[in-house]
Amino acid sequence: MLVTAVAAYLLLTVAIGWYAARRVHSAQDYFAAGRSLPLYMNFATVFATWFGAETVLAVSSTFLKDGLSGVVADPFGASACLIIVALVFARRFYRLNLLTIGDFYRKRYNRTVEIGTGVAITLSYLGWASANLLALGICFNVLSQGALTLEHGIMLGAAVLVVYLFFGGMFAVAFTDLFQTAVIICGLLYIAFTFGDKAGGVDRVLAAASSEGKLVLVPSLEPRDLIALLAAFLTMALGSIAQQDVFQRVTSAKDEHTAVKGTLFGGMFYLVFAFVPMFIAVSALLIDPQAVAAGLGSEGREFQLILPNLIMNHASGFIQALFFGALLSAILSTASGALLAPTAIFTENILKPLTGGHMGDRQLVTTARVMLVVFTGSTMLFALNSEASMYEMVQNAYKVTLVAAFTPLAFGMFWRGATPQGAGLSIVLGLSVWMLMEALAPEGLLPPQLVGLGAAIFGMVAGSLAPQVLGGRGHPEVVDEAVTGRPAHPHGQGHAHGKGHAAGSQTGV
Repeated sequence: MLVTAVAAYLLLTVAIGWYAARRVHSAQDYFAAGRSLPLYMNFATVFATWFGAETVLAVSSTFLKDGLSGVVADPFGASACLIIVALVFARRFYRLNLLTIGDFYRKRYNRTVEIGTGVAITLSYLGWASANLLALGICFNVLSQGALTLEHGIMLGAAVLVVYLFFGGMFAVAFTDLFQTAVIICGLLYIAFTFGDKAGGVDRVLAAASSEGKLVLVPSLEPRDLIALLAAFLTMALGSIAQQDVFQRVTSAKDEHTAVKGTLFGGMFYLVFAFVPMFIAVSALLIDPQAVAAGLGSEGREFQLILPNLIMNHASGFIQALFFGALLSAILSTASGALLAPTAIFTENILKPLTGGHMGDRQLVTTARVMLVVFTGSTMLFALNSEASMYEMVQNAYKVTLVAAFTPLAFGMFWRGATPQGAGLSIVLGLSVWMLMEALAPEGLLPPQLVGLGAAIFGMVAGSLAPQVLGGRGHPEVVDEAVTGRPAHPHGQGHAHGKGHAAGSQTGV
């Protein structure tokens, strides 16, 4: 019965995605839902950016192991990212009317910076998307009671995602996110009330979390521990700002006011609602302490099965259907964006420049669909061969964009003095110093990603202030365009502006 219900749910999700595909007529439709989403849909897509498998399975289990100090990156850093984007970047992103975040690096600097950041952003998604495919594998494995192996579950999940993303793109993401967000909220709230009652009530659950020391955010004032917490927070809060999935969900709004509100409300609601799976996990500790203790003490990635096993062993068929419906909704809503985003970046900002920039709108969408299949296959292989937990996969993903893409974005958006030479040096120093520190001193006083971020900032400032040997001055007027919303070069190539035409793209499907 449960398997039948889940199969019907998956078919309904695919049907919604195919329905959304009818709206795709251009690259902007495929990558940014035609910049047409109303507030309620934009809010749902932003919330679904982060509320995925990691939140339901990995964050809740990590909270049981390490308390709030163990989940500083997510949900605290993740929600901070969305709030920062809403208050600082959203209007500027929207006014520039770009197809991808990679277009900013080309428009502000040059093609070299565009390709360099594009490669870094694309590679960062291997961990993020793989975490969600791993979660789908876990989900299908538990549902089938082991009849479907973890590996086969990962493959099945990848196939489902490709089927509805292939034709629908961001419109499919938006429509399914709206449906899936409703399932997530209703399902998890009902389960939280049910299991909270079984555990003795809300007060007892909170008292148990407090007595176990799980509600302590800063357990130690030692400099090393404080720096580690700060690094975890900044990796997610700043590193994910330069991600395409955040950018495409912000700019899919119907106007800039909706983009700001949807992103702000989505980020704030995510921070609040992320505590629901943690509450359910503590309830599990009270309901079946031996099973939870065994799960926390297990090797490898098994500790992430605490909630699914609790549901299978202590819940009615209705609750099981609700949980796995909510879990699948969370996974699919996040995984869809995590696969579409690198597809967009790789097609628009790596392949297109390498072919001379002469790629029509229809050809761009066709190429993106092919790359979606290729990237999904690559991500699936990564998930099949990685031994890391979902939480570790996600944190590692954003270290790449923190050291390679955040500094050129932030300085380029707010400092007219930023130059292509400075951006290039920032990327090279940020990546090389980070990788060197990971190899030589991964457990040092300063986490490698913070050292890499410092090197990236130094490279940007030093490279921009030094005599310009490479790349000239870039295009500082783009800063003005981001502020005013008026094209810096209304008749220049690559600076088209206006609804329905993304900068650097051609229309005419």
